[in-house]
This record gives sequence, structure tokens and C-alpha cells, in this order.
Amino acid sequence: MSHVGVPRGTARKRRSLALLTTGVLTLPVLAGCSSGDSGASGATAPQDIAVAARNLVAEGGTVNWAVDALPTTLNAFQADADSTTTRITGALLPTLFPLDAKGRPQLNPDYLESAKVVESEPRQVVLYRLNQQAVWSDGREIGASDFVAQWRALSGKDTAFWTARNAGYERIEKIERGADDLEVRVTFAKPYADWRSLFSPLYPKDVTGSPDAFNDGARTALKATAGPFRLRGVDKKTGEVTLVRNPRWWGSPAKLDSLVFRAVAPQNRTEALAAGKVDVADIDAAAAHRIAQAAGGKGADGKPLAQGPGAQGPGAQEGPAAALRSWAVVHGSDAKAAAAALAAREKNRAAAEAYATEQAGLRAYAVRKSLEPAYTQLALNGESGPLADDRVRRAVARALNRQELVDTVLGPLGLPAQPLGSHLALAGQPAYKDSSDALGGQDTEEAQALLADAGWTPEGAVKKSDGTKAGSEAGKKAAGKKDAEKKDAEKKDAEKQGTKAGAADGKAGDGAGRGEPDADDGLHIVGDDNEPGDGDPAGGATHVLAPAPAAAFHSSALLRQAGYLSGSGTSEDVPSRVAAQDKRPGGAAGAYAPAGTAAPARVPDGRRGPLGKDGVPLTLRFVLPSGPGSEPLRSVGDKISAMLEAVGIRTEITKVPDESYFKDHVASGDYDLALYSWPATAYPATDDRPIFAKPVPATDGSLLVEQNYTRVGTDHIDQLFDQALSELDEGTAQDLMKQADARIWAAAGSIPLYQRPQLVATDRKLANVGAFGFGAPHYQDIGFKKPQAAGAPANKKK
Repeated sequence: MSHVGVPRGTARKRRSLALLTTGVLTLPVLAGCSSGDSGASGATAPQDIAVAARNLVAEGGTVNWAVDALPTTLNAFQADADSTTTRITGALLPTLFPLDAKGRPQLNPDYLESAKVVESEPRQVVLYRLNQQAVWSDGREIGASDFVAQWRALSGKDTAFWTARNAGYERIEKIERGADDLEVRVTFAKPYADWRSLFSPLYPKDVTGSPDAFNDGARTALKATAGPFRLRGVDKKTGEVTLVRNPRWWGSPAKLDSLVFRAVAPQNRTEALAAGKVDVADIDAAAAHRIAQAAGGKGADGKPLAQGPGAQGPGAQEGPAAALRSWAVVHGSDAKAAAAALAAREKNRAAAEAYATEQAGLRAYAVRKSLEPAYTQLALNGESGPLADDRVRRAVARALNRQELVDTVLGPLGLPAQPLGSHLALAGQPAYKDSSDALGGQDTEEAQALLADAGWTPEGAVKKSDGTKAGSEAGKKAAGKKDAEKKDAEKKDAEKQGTKAGAADGKAGDGAGRGEPDADDGLHIVGDDNEPGDGDPAGGATHVLAPAPAAAFHSSALLRQAGYLSGSGTSEDVPSRVAAQDKRPGGAAGAYAPAGTAAPARVPDGRRGPLGKDGVPLTLRFVLPSGPGSEPLRSVGDKISAMLEAVGIRTEITKVPDESYFKDHVASGDYDLALYSWPATAYPATDDRPIFAKPVPATDGSLLVEQNYTRVGTDHIDQLFDQALSELDEGTAQDLMKQADARIWAAAGSIPLYQRPQLVATDRKLANVGAFGFGAPHYQDIGFKKPQAAGAPANKKK
């Protein structure tokens, strides 16, 4: 049993999770880390936000923005803060280094004139120079006292503050006023590479200055803000949070009069859009196809959204034959059947009319699409069971065709479909590097060899009798008179068929009728489909995969490969005792067998049979959410299950309610395989460290896993994170993170699959809003296009 938590005194900045309509776990996007631009690669998608210059955007109007639910708190540093909290506070509070479209933090000139490291020895010192116009909505200047109060609340030294995020703040030694009131001087006790992540959002000292104000006062109200909007109120009855233009905002004034965040469940958003109740909403692929169909099958750019479904709606799939049968029943002699058919027709007609009305309403919207700053992974729980063996985890990974899974999710949407190659950065970010070669791509034979090396074989799936052989002493003692008579009869039958009596192994009649392999069949774990005894047609030796005695070598080779990929060339994770095994002839131990190894028997139905060990079958429990918005995730899960079946790994798919999926299964470790997502970050040394930290035993015997829900980690990975966190040279820090990622791949605790699609429905007349990708919204620029630009009234009111 695992305890999901953090050791006392070492609390880290935690990344919260919530279930989304796409069936994966997502979380508020955390800020990012490098301002440099290096050779980032991989498939990327640009922002799709209907960009328009401010002079083409009308003054006034209200935009209704759909969110999953009202935020439980407006304090972004509390444990129950969610994506809605992040969305709302982004329009109300200072973000000193918002992300740009490539996921890089950029200095925000609305709040800062400059911010830089001015000293690194003997202590790191960062000097902030504030925009002299920056004030809170109550008229007070933003200053050093706000920085000091936030540091003290989040440092972790005062446990009266209920905070879930303190990474970086605990490294600060002191904060003081600089040369004047506009300067804030921050001195660190320990070097901190991710200093740009601090003080975002920045709260006024009225919120962070006391535990009561921090814990309770900021949950539903913010008296002072410093963004283009200010908070008017939170209405729990209507499920709305209303923001209005901030009259004290010193930057470019907000184009909109008000911005309303309205709680609309994901499954109700198509209806809400069609009724004109919301102007902006995250949607799923099904809703996107309906909007595209309403627009004539085209997206916002005038191009087809994808190869989506054809006719939709009630009765769309009814063919001529069904219509003819319905007509015949209605006009037939059976009055009861005719009445039922007429009622069904009327119900279908009404549904079709409602569908057509909704489609007419959906024509007012466009689908904006990009890639969300979050990725979906397959998590492998390495705490216990078969997946505690790294060979089995690697076999699972090598069985996956990740490209096929990516094509399933992103291909139909017309988005770049390329498997993700990093756990710590997304394609387009400066720190991105594809390190998946540290584990290797899809290879059925390699997966089978790894499983065989771990002892999972076809013959291992067959449960042997107590004596294993019909003539053994144990068998004689265990067998009764009735069993002996049965065996004699079976022996006579075998002799009649020309079979030697000595061929029986005591399991006759137990599995023969079902075509199951006997324990003495001599099957090997290979991918050869030849019949037993079939040789090479040309008379040559057959080269097949088979288990080899040096099981540790494969792990050694993978970790060394990770070392070369990450640039270090070595791996301290590998015990020196396996080094000599590398010199054995015949190829990689545990991967390839010498020439002449006998070909395996083929399972009668042509498919690979089940694997087992000591009579226990190799079956993994695959937990998936069962909610109505989780169909895409379950589709991916079904494909993964089929891929694993092909190498002999059987899965038991368990569907659980969305609300309990993460808490009761993923976080608690009640799964073997699971699919969920983590958000992107440009600060992996800070934000990803707890996700991949090696679990440590607690004094009560449980396991402290922080946020590493796969329970897989190494000391070396932890060391690389720690080194990067204190490295002030950005290039060196990025290299350390790339080395760590290669080792995370080699450990095979989690397999990144794809960057999540981001689909947003927006009113066609709106500008500067939609699928933001990495970028932070510029709320002051969002508005309705002027009539000459959009052919619509400038001051739209809802």
C-alpha cells in the first residue's frame, strides 16, 4: 500500500489534477522556464485565436466563457485550486513572466521594467524593477512589501498558512527594498535556476499577510487586484464569476465591458453553444464535428476540420430498407404495431427538428484548434506485481505502436500527429529532445524476448499437477484408484492411435481437448509462427528469439544507451558486476538466441498464446474512466490492450467512475496500467521533480511517492533534477534535464504518447481568443470585431 504524500519539511510545488472530457487527467498549466531558443524539434501546432489588431476590435460587450465548475478557491496556491482558478486569476493578478506561444517565459512589461540575476556569488541575487505605473485596484502601489508577504506565506516555515506550493520560496534568504520603491532585491540562500517561476500570480499583501486572509479570505473574494479586469462577484446560484473592466488599469484598456465565466458541464456545451448561452467553450471532437458540419464541414480557416462522420443526428443512419419497413408497418393490418411505428416516427421527427435547430445555432461558431500544453501517458505501476520487473515494463513499452495511437487521436482532427519524445518538455519548447531511443521503439520480437527473460512463458501459463509426471512418486501418492483407472483408459486410447504410453505427462484430458500447450511441449518465447518441427525451407538454421541466462544485461545495455543519448556516455545506475556479461558471444543476452535454436510450436489458432509463470497467467489490470466524455481515452486503451495481447500480455480492463478514477485508483496505486495527463512546464527541474522522484519508505512501512504515481524512480534521476535546479546557466540546466529524461525513458515507468488536442468553440465575431496552446491569453485584447471587419454589431450584449 502506498501513501501519496510528501515527507514533512520537504513539501514541493504540487501539480493538481482533474478529469476532463477527453478522458485524461489535466491540470492548470504551470509557468515555463527558458528564454533562449535552441534546436527544439517535433511536431508543433500554432495558436489559433483569430488574431486581430486592437484597432479592429470594438469597445464594449460581454463574453461568456464556459468552465467546468465554479472555482472552489481564488487562491492559486491552495491544494484545491484548479484550472478555473488559473483562468480567472490570469485576468485579475500580476503574472511576471507569462508564457509565449513556444512555451517560453517572457518578461511582462505591464508589471516589470527589468528582472535579472545581478549576483551569483556568494549568493544569488535577483533584482526586480517594477513598472512605476503598476498599482492595485485600491490605488496602492505594487511594491516590495507584497513580495515579502508572499514569500513568508509560501516559504513553508509558518505552518499556519495552508499552501500546497512552496518550491523556490524555501530557497529565499531575504527580500528587501532596493535603491528606491520600484526595486525589489531578492537574495537566495541556495541557487535557484527557476527564479522566474516565483511571484506569479502575485497577490496583494492583504491576502498573503496573515493566515486567516490567506486560508479563507481569498477563497471567494479578492478585494484588490491588478489586472485589466477586477472581480465583481461570484454567484453560486447562477454558477457565474463576473469580471468587469478595471478603471485603475494602466496598460492597454480591456476591450470588453465584462467577462463572465459560466459553469457548464462538458456534456452540456453543445446545447449551451447552440442556445447562445456561451461564446467560448472547450469542446470534444464530437462537438467539433457538429460545428464543422453546421458550417458545411469546414473549420474556422475554411478548410475541412477532418475526415469526420457523414450525416448525423436522429434518423441519419436509417437506410431505405428501414424506411420501407416502417412504412409497411404503419400501413399494415396490425393496429398496435402501426401505432407504435407512428409514435416512433413522431419521436424521431421531433428529435430531428431539435437537432436541426441546434445545428442552425452552431453556425455562429468556429472551431479553433491547436495542441494543448499537456501530454497523455501510459503509466505502469512498478510497485508490485509483474510490472515491478523492469523487463516486463520495457516489454509493455516495446509492444506499443505509439504512432498508431497518435494517429487515432490527432489524425482525424487534422493536427500534427507525432509521438511525444520527452517527459519533461513538449515539441517546440527549447528544452525538447526526443529521448525515446533510450528505451526503443515498437518491436514485437524484442518484447517477447524481454518477457521470456523475465520468466513469462507459454508453458508457465499451464498449471502443473502435484507430481508433474504420470509416473512420479508424488503423482502415485496423490492419485486415487479412480484416477488410476481413468489414466489406464486414456493410455489404451493413446496406444490405439499409435501414441507411446510414455508420452503422457499426467495431464491427458486436461488440456488436450482445448488445444492448450502441455508443460513438456518445449515452447520458446519467440515470435515464430512455424508449426512444431517445421524447418527452414532452404534447409538453413532458424534464427529465433529465446530467453538467455544473463537477464541483467539487457537492463545494463538500456541504461548505458540512455547515458549516451543524454550526453554523459556512462550510467551510474548499472552495477559493475554485469559488465563482463556484455562480452558473451551470440549477441545481446536475453534478446537473441544462437543460430540453430529450435523454432517454437504455434498456438492452434495462429495467435500468440497466453504467458504465465508457475501456473499464474500474465494479466495486467488496466483501469480506465467510464464517463461519457472519456470515449477517446477508452478507444486508446482498447488499442493498447490489443497490442499487448499480440505479445502474450493479457489485460483486464476495469472501468471506474470519473470522480474516483484518479483519487481511488491512480493516486492510491490501485492499478497496473492507467492513462492520464500531465501539463507542460518550462520549469521541469521544479515542477517535474516530484513526478519522477524515487519513492522512499516511510517509518510505518508505507511508501512516500510524492506525485510519482508509477512508483518507479532512481537515485541518479533525482540527482540530475537537483543539479539542474541549482544550475544558473540555462543551457547547462537544459542538458541536465535531457539526461534525466533519457533515464526516465529507460526506467519505463511511464510512456508518453501524444500531446493532447485543444479544441475551442468561439463566436465567429470574436477576436484574439480560441486555442491558445502554450501562450497566456491577453485578456485586454479579447473582443468583438468591428462591423466593417466582421459584419456584426460592435457592442454585442448577452
